Amino acid sequence: MIPDDQQKNYDLFRDCLSSVLIDRVTKPEPKARRRAKSKKSREQTSVISSTTQEEESNKLQDTEELGDFVEYIAAETFESLPEELKTIEHHDYAQDTDLQARYSLPLTGDDVGTLIPALDPSVSESLLTYGIADKGRGQGAPEFLAPVLTAFISAIAAPPPAPSSTRTTACEICGRDWIPLTYHHLIPRFVHAKAVKRGWHREDDLQNVAWLCRACHSFVHKFASHEDLARYHYTVDLLLEQDEIVQFAKWVSRLRWKGR
Repeated sequence: MIPDDQQKNYDLFRDCLSSVLIDRVTKPEPKARRRAKSKKSREQTSVISSTTQEEESNKLQDTEELGDFVEYIAAETFESLPEELKTIEHHDYAQDTDLQARYSLPLTGDDVGTLIPALDPSVSESLLTYGIADKGRGQGAPEFLAPVLTAFISAIAAPPPAPSSTRTTACEICGRDWIPLTYHHLIPRFVHAKAVKRGWHREDDLQNVAWLCRACHSFVHKFASHEDLARYHYTVDLLLEQDEIVQFAKWVSRLRWKGR
């Protein structure tokens, strides 16, 4: 049971974890080739282990299974975080240089190992079982959690979002209205100067944003480059003309946490 004073940060942490996990599930990393073993029994063991891991990983394509998995990993990991991270707010981070130095971003796997040395071994075992972590490739639980904690602390450190007058109550792509929203610059800031210079957009269009859940926001940036987003997908309607985005939205919209 998460205490009331930690619930806000837990919800944010779970959201960051689910986004990273969805990235792994929807676009799995290529598996390293296994070298042939000299003994047949060892070859069979390797094949069985790989097959079992792939079968478990495929289970996470089911949104109910994925939701339960996210809840479990998030709760176990959050419990092991330093106490200050469980209740920290933006103004705490912004005004405390020692805190900023202690959690210098981006975090690495080594940083995570130092920050949460008492992480329940079952978390690592579960990530390995589902093929999310792979110690053989130097991708253990700390390496998986590094971008999660980086996103979590970055969200806390970020200044207040865009004006509330533009804000929606639900993700403009998948429609979920019970998770934190982030704002996506429809014309990415990295290409603002080019967009105006090339005549793609007027300067007063550059601050147009869409409110997206973290998972959809991440998927949009995987779907197209900054330049392509600015040239061809600069409105929500244009994004939703893409079948790949529509299919992802349908899938992720079924993802629920317990009690939802």
